[in-house]
Amino acid sequence: MVLATHPVRRSSGANYLWRLCATGASFVLFGLGGLVLRLIILPLLGLLPGDAATRRRRVRHAISKAFYLHVQFMYRSAVLEYEFQGMERLGRPGQMIIANHPSLIDVVFLIAHIRDANCIVKQSLWRNPFTRGPVRMAQYISNNGSPDMLEQAADALREGQTLIVFPEGTRTTPSRAPVFHRGAAAIALRGARVITPVFITVRPTTLTKAEPWYRIPERRVRVTLRVGDDIAPEGFNASAPLPIASRRLNEHLQEVYRTALQPGHADHGWPATEHSPSANDPLETHPDLNLARRMEKRQGRPFSIYE
Repeated sequence: MVLATHPVRRSSGANYLWRLCATGASFVLFGLGGLVLRLIILPLLGLLPGDAATRRRRVRHAISKAFYLHVQFMYRSAVLEYEFQGMERLGRPGQMIIANHPSLIDVVFLIAHIRDANCIVKQSLWRNPFTRGPVRMAQYISNNGSPDMLEQAADALREGQTLIVFPEGTRTTPSRAPVFHRGAAAIALRGARVITPVFITVRPTTLTKAEPWYRIPERRVRVTLRVGDDIAPEGFNASAPLPIASRRLNEHLQEVYRTALQPGHADHGWPATEHSPSANDPLETHPDLNLARRMEKRQGRPFSIYE
């Protein structure tokens, strides 16, 4: 378990201003770090001998180290404190790590503590000058909306890679239970040896979907990441077609998260919510159709697993 905390106090005016400046510096350093990786560190690593898998592993190690340094900057500058419970159980071959997504920096914490992990990332990162070099060289998977994305992710798991997925497809709405897209379950059933949930809480909330970076809370943020019990995917697809098995696994994963994050369970929670199928959502209302075709039709746009 990794624990990095200071006593939490209500912020004074000077402390608030310091954390605001440190938060802005964190974003600046993140962008500069991406450029340094792309222009200097990763090209130098590319000169070293080795096959494609070895080169990819070096790149991911470098990104993990950069993210770890970034986390340490946020901690040392009093932007946040964090606790990571069960970290040693992450990074196994063929392991699919799923996590809820309460803030912008969730993936930074996960990759910082898993040296060789693949990840499904939003398409815009492949066009961003600060991030496109690292994500391409690390061979992360783009959520470009194509059905091939599912097979690419499943192939990575079958090869023995660790894959990080945020099944919500976007950051969680504060005070609401997460609602998962079924694509993550479909990937798991296609290729994962084991599914491992990570429960993430951020108190007070910050860097949510509609929240600008400068709207920081009055006190220092505490980020808690807790690794849950492993889930065996084969128990869900032994006697059912893939679309039905995906729905069952998706419902099970949502229930796991609702239970783990309910009030009274590690002091976190929100009102339970029901996820009802939408008439405009063919993925939910027509389980007998071809899964990949239905993903392309989802709400008239390509299927997206991470935004």
